[in-house]
Amino acid sequence: MNLEQLRGFTEIVQLGNFTRAAERLHLAQPSLSRQIAALEADLGVELLHRVRGNVAATPAGERLLPIARRMLADAEAARHEMSDLAELRGGRIRLGATPTLCTSLVADVLAEFRARYPGIEIEILERGSRSLISALMEGALDLALIVTSVSSGAARAVLEREQILSERLVVVSDPNRPDPFAPEGAEARDPGRPVDLEELARVPQVLFPENYDLRATVDAAFRARGLTPLVAVAGAEMDAALSFAGRGIGVAVVPAMVAADRPALRTAPLAGDALARTVSIARRADMAPTRAGAALQAAIREIADRVTAPGAELSSLVTRVGEPAPLRSAAPPPA
Repeated sequence: MNLEQLRGFTEIVQLGNFTRAAERLHLAQPSLSRQIAALEADLGVELLHRVRGNVAATPAGERLLPIARRMLADAEAARHEMSDLAELRGGRIRLGATPTLCTSLVADVLAEFRARYPGIEIEILERGSRSLISALMEGALDLALIVTSVSSGAARAVLEREQILSERLVVVSDPNRPDPFAPEGAEARDPGRPVDLEELARVPQVLFPENYDLRATVDAAFRARGLTPLVAVAGAEMDAALSFAGRGIGVAVVPAMVAADRPALRTAPLAGDALARTVSIARRADMAPTRAGAALQAAIREIADRVTAPGAELSSLVTRVGEPAPLRSAAPPPA
C-alpha cells in the first residue's frame, strides 16, 4: 500500500468514475486500474463496485476511505512541515549559554535571528559551561555558547568547538562614590590605566557563586598571585551583583559585554592576560547541523564580527578569534 494508490482510490470514490479520476491525477486509466488492483490484492478485499459505468465504494472501501483521507492529509502536512524547515519558516533550536552570555551576546543574537526567522522557536538552557557540555554530549542541545575548554577526552571525541571571540574582564563600581582605584589624594584614576590584581584584592568585592565559570577564573588568578580578595558579598547572581556594585556595596568583576549594557556604572579594565575569557560555539561533531542550526551559528559569527570590528565600542576589550567554520580541538587551550 502506498500514497499513490490511496490517492487514486479516494479520487475514484469522489468522482465515481475511473476515467475522470485518471484525468485529474494525470494518469492513463490502465495505470490507475493497476494501482487499485494492486491495493485490493495487498489488502485482500474488494474496495470498489463497478456497475454500469459508475463506481462506488464497497463496505470495505467505505471503511478504508476516512483512513485513506487521514493518511493523505498527514502526508501533505509532513510535506508542508519539511518545506517550512527547509525554508527556515519553522522548526526549533535548543541553544545553551552561560548566564553572563545570555545577558549580553545571546540577547543580541536572538533579537537579530528572530527578526530574520520569526517562525523558528528557540529553546534556551542557561547553565555553566560544564553543564552545557554534558547536555551537548547527551543530545539535549543543538548548540552551546561556552566559556571554558572541553577538558575531558570523551567530550573532545564527540564535540566540535569553534572559538569566536576573546573578552576581557572589567571591574564595575558605583560612579557616585570616590573611585576605589584612584591614587591616594586623587579623585579618579587615569581612565586608560588597567586595574591590577593587587589593587583589586584590597577593595571589597561582590563575588558570584563558586560554580560560576567567571568566579573560577578570577579565583584562579588570585591564587596564582598569592592574593586573598576582600569580600563584601559572596554568592550573588549577575543581576544582583550589578545592583550591589551600583549601590556601592562592593565592586564586581564582570565580562566587558555585560558592563557595556550598564553604562551607568563606572567601568575599568583589569590588567593581565589571565583576566580574559574565550567564548566558543560548541556542538556535536557526529550530528549534522540542521539548516536552522547552521543559520543560528552564522548569526552568532556575524554578531561576533560586529562586536569586534575596528572602531566598535568594545573593540579594545573584545577581540575576534577563530576560523569562519567549526574546527575540532584536539587539546583546546584554557579559556
